[in-house]
Order: sequence, then structure tokens, then C-alpha cells
Amino acid sequence: MVKDELIARLKRCEWNDVEFKRAQRDVPNDAYTTVSAFSNTAGGWLVFGVKDTNGQLEIVGVIEVDKVQNDFLSCLRTTDKLNCLIDAQEDMVEHDGKTLLVFYVPEACRHDKPVYLNRDIRVAVHWGMTMAVYPFFSAVAEIVGRLVRLQGTCAAAHVQRRVCEQLGERETVARAARRILRCFVDWGVMQETQKKGVYQAAPVRAVLDKQLAAWLTEATLIASGSDTSALKTLAQTPALFPFSLVPLYAADLECHDRLELFRQSLDEDMVALRGNGTLI
Repeated sequence: MVKDELIARLKRCEWNDVEFKRAQRDVPNDAYTTVSAFSNTAGGWLVFGVKDTNGQLEIVGVIEVDKVQNDFLSCLRTTDKLNCLIDAQEDMVEHDGKTLLVFYVPEACRHDKPVYLNRDIRVAVHWGMTMAVYPFFSAVAEIVGRLVRLQGTCAAAHVQRRVCEQLGERETVARAARRILRCFVDWGVMQETQKKGVYQAAPVRAVLDKQLAAWLTEATLIASGSDTSALKTLAQTPALFPFSLVPLYAADLECHDRLELFRQSLDEDMVALRGNGTLI
């Protein structure tokens, strides 16, 4: 992308192959989410040194140029952040005494797709295991997920009250609910807001690997305490609010060792646990 084209795009309101990040001294974590998205689609341009305020773009420039460039490219050329190597092309643009770093992220090869963040896999695995083993964790996750979907945020007091309504008015219940909320923040799936005791959901993590999506489906079914549920219901459960699962179809689960699929009515796929319902 040449300088004139870049400046022209900054003045336009719509594009689908360019994203801008401030990134003046450090690489923002959501830059790697953008890399994943571009790699899984048709590729795109990532520009550092541009401030985006409610759609209004302002060139602020990258201050720590060498640090930001080296940190970003180092992560793309190893598998510390992403599950495969990304062959990004870099360029540097000077405008009005300010430096912009421009990276082109190509579409990944077919055998490398899907490209995803390693951190997201670890969080998804921890989430599924904890849901399946600790019913209280699953109950809090479902309450938080419902509140976030309904109003965009959730207050700790509201979560504690709803948990106590389900499990009884005991201080140990309220205290445990607070600890689970703190765990959500530590895991990066919830974020604190400016208002004390009020949280908002972090950006949703896309689970594009069908094996991992099937595994989370199994964990959710175990956590529900039921042996059978509709596949669509499991995929959309509020307890999985940090994630967006790739759609699963009957063919994706036909060879699954621990899940059995069957059709109920004309168009509803049902999932049942095989054996004793133990997550492996």
C-alpha cells in the first residue's frame, strides 16, 4: 500500500481489508485477533500509528518504532501467539513528521486454516474443564452470560443475588461468586468498567477448530447435568459467552467417541453422552 492510497483510505468511511491501531509504544493484543481474521479470510492491511475514536481516524504516529515493529514481527514469525507462522510484509510510511507502520497480512494457506490465537485455546480448554468439573462455576458463567447478553454489562451484586436465589442465602455462596467473577477477569473474558463492581465482556473469542468446538459442546452437556440436549441449545448457551463456536453439523460429530447424535422431529439435531459422561 503506497502512501497516497493509505492517506486516501483514512478519509473514507468504509473498508473491509484495513484496520488501524494506535500502537504508539506497544502492540495491542487485539492486533493479533485482526491478524487471525485476515489470515482466515482474504488477507488485509494492518496500520499502526492511527487513533480511532468512534470512527474518526487521526494520525498520531508510532513513537517506539523499532520496538513495536520487532515485537509484532517476532510474534508472527513464531508460534507464541498464533498456531502457525504468518508471513507478513512490512513497510514504513512518513506523514507530516509522523511514522506509520504498515503490515500486509496474507490469506493463510488452506492447510494452515483456521488460524487462531493460542491463548484462546488455553482459555477455552480451561473453561470447558472447569465447567464440567465444578457445577458452581458453570452456574455463575450462565448467569453472567445472560446478564451480558441482556444489558452488555453485569454488576457483581446482581450476579451474587441471582446465585443466592438458586443456591440459598449464604455468605459462602456470595463470596464464592465474587471469586469466580475475579477469575473471569484474570482469564481475560471479563473487563472491569469505570464503575466499581460492574464488569463488561471482553471481545468474544472465535473457536474455529471443529474438534475444540465439539469438545466444548461435550463439556457444556456434562455441566448441564443432562445426558441429552439439542445441539443448537448447547452451542448458544449463555455459559459459553466468552466464545463464538464454529457451527457444528451432524457430519462433524458422527465419528466422535463420546457424543452420539440423533435427529428429533424433522430438523432438530440432538446430542447425547455415550458411556458415563466423563470428559477426557
